[in-house]
Amino acid sequence: MGDNDRAMTNKQLGWRAGALAGVVAAALLLRATVFAPSVIPVRVAVVEQGRVEETVTNSRAGTVKARRRAKLAPEIGGRVVALPRRRGALVKEGELLLRVDDALQRAQLQLSQDERQAAVAQRDQSCLAAERASRERDRTRSLAAQGIVSTDQIDDVDSQARTAEAACRAARATAERADSAVNLARTQVDKTVLRAPFDGIVADTFIEVGEWTAPSPPALPIPPVLDLIDMRSIYVSAPMDEVDSGRIKKGQPARVSVDSQPGKHFPAHVVAVAPYVLDRLEQNRTVEIELELDEAGAAAGLLPGTSADAEVILSARDGVLRVPTQALLERDRLVERTLKVGLRNWDWSEVASGLAAGERVVTSLDRPEVKAGARARVAEANGR
Repeated sequence: MGDNDRAMTNKQLGWRAGALAGVVAAALLLRATVFAPSVIPVRVAVVEQGRVEETVTNSRAGTVKARRRAKLAPEIGGRVVALPRRRGALVKEGELLLRVDDALQRAQLQLSQDERQAAVAQRDQSCLAAERASRERDRTRSLAAQGIVSTDQIDDVDSQARTAEAACRAARATAERADSAVNLARTQVDKTVLRAPFDGIVADTFIEVGEWTAPSPPALPIPPVLDLIDMRSIYVSAPMDEVDSGRIKKGQPARVSVDSQPGKHFPAHVVAVAPYVLDRLEQNRTVEIELELDEAGAAAGLLPGTSADAEVILSARDGVLRVPTQALLERDRLVERTLKVGLRNWDWSEVASGLAAGERVVTSLDRPEVKAGARARVAEANGR
């Protein structure tokens, strides 16, 4: 082989080496860029000390209720002539709420009062006559003792005295019956007026001035014309799963939230646990509990009928290591570490072992690419 051939071969070898080096560099570049494992942005939270609670919540929506709520109606029918308190009005016990036309009842009262006056006058007349007859009998007996009058006269005077006494008693009974008639007529007048049975707020009215309200047939309630609520008697009724019924006790602390005030939690406590389980729905048996808010002012601001959620605190520990519950995988396994977990609820779980304060845990476990060994960067952090 000549020198020119040798030179050509070296040139070809150099070109091939350069090409190979270029391929290797390109492969390394692709591996470092295109085929490199993607860096996943994740949310993290700092492992810190705090309070962890074990809680149970209602299985279905609870309801804000009032212990003192009355659907009111007058006891007798009639045309409404006064409705001084409307929806939203604050009323005191005994305050006038409604009046129906009482002209007939007042006329009957006046008639009863007139008849009573006549009965009283007749009573007085009869009893005065009885007193006179009694005195006449006493005088006649005195004369008879002196032999001045006959026995027949004594009998006549004694009979007249007894008759007068009987007439007096009858007149007194008539007067008493007249008193009862007056009281009855006055009661009928009182029934034309509807008054507040307790302090409260008028929730609604179902009648207007000029309309008629009529008594219902026997054994059927009269349709209400007014709804009165005592806002000092507000409580929450919540259905809890029967599985938790044995762990819920009277006096346990709780929290209440309502849809009308999102983001707010009202401290409360359990005041009653039903002694039986409701089985109205298939596969959903519940036990009703009652809760009262710790702050009376907050309770007064809740409207009866509002849906409410209750969270009963079964136990709690302060100053323990905790992580957000959503950072835990099934079987309490973190991405790369196994934890021993104590108390837990929807928000926080106690870390008994496996983490130290200040470490960070991933909370965005809903993403399928978040798994052991994946590269990640912190996109959002809760805490430090």
